Amino acid sequence: MKYIEVENYAEMSKKGAALIAAEVVSKPNAVLGLATGSTPVGIYKQLIEWFRNGDLDFSGVTSVNLDEYLGLDGTNPQSYRYFMNDNLFNHVNIDKSRTFVPSGTADDLASEGEAYDKLIKSLGGIDIQLLGIGEDGHIGFNEPDDCFTGPTHVVDLDESTVVANARFFDSIDDVPRKAITMGMASIMQAKKVLLVANGPKKYDIIQKAFFGPITPKVPASILQLHGDLTVIYSKI
Repeated sequence: MKYIEVENYAEMSKKGAALIAAEVVSKPNAVLGLATGSTPVGIYKQLIEWFRNGDLDFSGVTSVNLDEYLGLDGTNPQSYRYFMNDNLFNHVNIDKSRTFVPSGTADDLASEGEAYDKLIKSLGGIDIQLLGIGEDGHIGFNEPDDCFTGPTHVVDLDESTVVANARFFDSIDDVPRKAITMGMASIMQAKKVLLVANGPKKYDIIQKAFFGPITPKVPASILQLHGDLTVIYSKI
């Protein structure tokens, strides 16, 4: 594990973006595992800037996202498909037909999960997986549990996750209580993992996840077993 502590969000974003950009430059047909939430937004802004400056080409890139709320389709401004379009895909030359987000509106969610895992395998796996971390230690929407879940699956969101995500909705009552999320298998099989976190609220969980015991009660702790993990934590 490479643990990098930086002073501010801008520095974290630039260092994180540099790792993703390096993957795209060295492998133009890279498979990027992408994340949503407020933390990666700065990374996406930096990637867009480099693309506009002519330093990055996304035309051969494929992306797979971690998760999606149940019941929200891609036209809903609160959906993660909409988020990715708005914060990255609409601003670079990626082929949107090769940007994948699990469907939260599939008729058969178990089959959707199986199909998503098969898709990732058919792409040759993920070259670099970007992750944030919840205050309860979740990665993707893999919440604290009695065991680690491997496949893409439906999960009931912890109340702490619902409360944390309420800032993106008009009311906490509007926050979905379920999501479909990539499981630990595809995340752990990624060739590289980059986890970013910022602010004092994330300090304690970073310590538990990466300097404490490996336990499904802190889902991110399993990343200690990954062969190529970079954690970038910003104090503010």
